[in-house]
Amino acid sequence: MSVQAAAPLELAPQRSLPRVGRFGLLNNLLRTRLAWLGLVVVLAMLFLAATADILTPYDPNFQDYTRVLQPPSFDNPFGTDEIGRDVYSRVVYGTRVSLEVGVVAVAIGLFVGVIIGLVAGYNGGWIDDVLMRAMDGLRAFPALVLALAISAVLGQGLINVMIAVGVVYVPTFARLTHAQTLSIRERDFIVAARVVGVGPWRIMLRHIWPNTIGPIIVQASLAAAFAILAEASLSFLGLGVRPPTPSWGSILQSGYRYLSTAPWLSLYPGAAIFLAVLGFNVLGDGLRQALDPRLRRRGFA
Repeated sequence: MSVQAAAPLELAPQRSLPRVGRFGLLNNLLRTRLAWLGLVVVLAMLFLAATADILTPYDPNFQDYTRVLQPPSFDNPFGTDEIGRDVYSRVVYGTRVSLEVGVVAVAIGLFVGVIIGLVAGYNGGWIDDVLMRAMDGLRAFPALVLALAISAVLGQGLINVMIAVGVVYVPTFARLTHAQTLSIRERDFIVAARVVGVGPWRIMLRHIWPNTIGPIIVQASLAAAFAILAEASLSFLGLGVRPPTPSWGSILQSGYRYLSTAPWLSLYPGAAIFLAVLGFNVLGDGLRQALDPRLRRRGFA
């Protein structure tokens, strides 16, 4: 009696995943159209912020009343303001303020929002209802209006601006993390972790959170663009950093009164804000495509 050998099992084709090795994510990012532009802008901002003391010819707060409202020249590449301060030095030093607000504010919103989203999504029930309704209440306010209200209560200052902008982004990260948690908590590996007695916090932080980090990274890069714009808006309205700390928004605030006679006071800080916001937005779109294989196959940017 002959026994036929069992036919080998055919494995289902696996879905292609984004290459996220040492250089895989960078390669995917650079293949995305215009993503290189965002990366260059962000790296340039980091370079300017780190070397502002070396790249600037003057102290940003040095006042020379013999050179008031001077147009751009060799000595003052971006001209001088109404009290003789070098606009180039102030714009470069303002990069530090923008990056500090962008990084710290997003970190605040990300940390608080992720914790709320994990707790609400994993536990469900009344905890989910209470936390998410609170987040919906915050999202009901326009982002800039809410930041203005919080800044008005806290007062001027760089730390207060960071807190105000960070609070605005808590609901965004909370809703995103909540949606990801709801889709992950019923998977087999989470059920298995519960069966063997793994605690809720360990499941949330060791099993659920790592599986939500891709969309969070993309949202963080996009949130940084809004944080920079919000800081400039608050400083323009007098609720941002305290004078004479150089900030792109405060430079715009002092320059809009001289648009007809000294347009360079508003041109250069405005261009800096535009490039920074554009860079972070384009970088965020590139990260979204690099981390999502479906978008990468379609060729979206």
